[in-house]
Amino acid sequence: MIWVLIPSLTALTIPLVSAQVTATGPNGPTNPEAPSFLPVGSLVDQSASFSRLLSLNGLDDFCLFAPPEAGPDSLIGNVEAIAVAYCTKPRNAARIIPDGAITAAHFIRTPTYVQIYGFWDGTKVNIPSGDAGGELDPHGAENLGNPMGGNVTSNVPTGSDVFYEEWMSFISYDQFCLRICTAQTNNVTTALQCEHELDIMGCQFVMAIDDFYSANNSFTSCDGDPAPPPGLYPQADGSTSTFRQRYTGTYVDGAGSTGMFTVGQTVTPSAPAYYPAKSNCVTYSSISNGVNTADYSVTAAPQLLVSGSTGAVSSGPSTSSFSSRATGSVSSSSTASASPSRFTSEPTPSTSASTTASTASSGAAAQSSTGAASMTRDLANEGFLLGSLVGGIGVLVGAILSN
Repeated sequence: MIWVLIPSLTALTIPLVSAQVTATGPNGPTNPEAPSFLPVGSLVDQSASFSRLLSLNGLDDFCLFAPPEAGPDSLIGNVEAIAVAYCTKPRNAARIIPDGAITAAHFIRTPTYVQIYGFWDGTKVNIPSGDAGGELDPHGAENLGNPMGGNVTSNVPTGSDVFYEEWMSFISYDQFCLRICTAQTNNVTTALQCEHELDIMGCQFVMAIDDFYSANNSFTSCDGDPAPPPGLYPQADGSTSTFRQRYTGTYVDGAGSTGMFTVGQTVTPSAPAYYPAKSNCVTYSSISNGVNTADYSVTAAPQLLVSGSTGAVSSGPSTSSFSSRATGSVSSSSTASASPSRFTSEPTPSTSASTTASTASSGAAAQSSTGAASMTRDLANEGFLLGSLVGGIGVLVGAILSN
């Protein structure tokens, strides 16, 4: 099957609904019962750990998913269901992200989610060089998650570790981003704020990061306003337009004949509805894991960055970092790249289109982005169908079969 990125906008009014915030599903069978730092004297299991528990607590205390084994077949699209956790600190019985692998990281704490994004050498965690990656989330083909048994926690909102229901992450050989949705508002549920079906649009678009491609070789921690839910565009009349990826597939009717159906639209928005403001930013020179990689032994309690300094933490359950912050300033770039995502299963050419960094009007959202219309993705390695399209597909196929 082939994905063709020719999305557009259709009118949608967001209902005033509530959704689940904390996790309801079971913790994965290969995960520790609760997130915690490894005790001093223990060893990180760098080659055989199958923990799939991510934590996102701060700039230098987070985890990401990556392949369990190295090799040319360990493309993210191939291993989504079996990816394992790698962390910046020795925690969660997971593997460790080697020092120096992460060249940039930017942590944002908002009232409704926590988010980390940046650049890295993903080959250090078994991602093949050049793999443009893919999207991981708690749903997947069997609604068991990608990866199956994957769970996430954060201690930022409450000061203690909480398992959360909705999250999304994009991973490639050179980029990463992770958002955990921790609260909802009257009209934005955690499912909307952690939208998981724009899986070829990448970090900058989905997570509304205005300075993404200029943010390498730096480390910051900021407060922020919530971004618009991915793919949603508020309109002047109070309604909301939504953007969906175009999808073409096949079905078999009652007579055994195979037909084709297409859902989605034909216009690619050039940017999210707007880029949210950031404040109280603190800049750091680097991050480190504190592990002796000669034998992967934990020789001291982890040190966490807090307001421009480091502080030791206990080896028990983690507590909230960034509890106090030095006041800082954030500079806003006047333009931001709105080029299509690099998260496709094969490299595709793209053309950058500049848009205002602070806002992107709904009119701009209706404009086609050069190069995006031809972007394709081979889903042979994905093995799943977009959940948001199931309802539309059912209606379409039902109408076909009734004729």
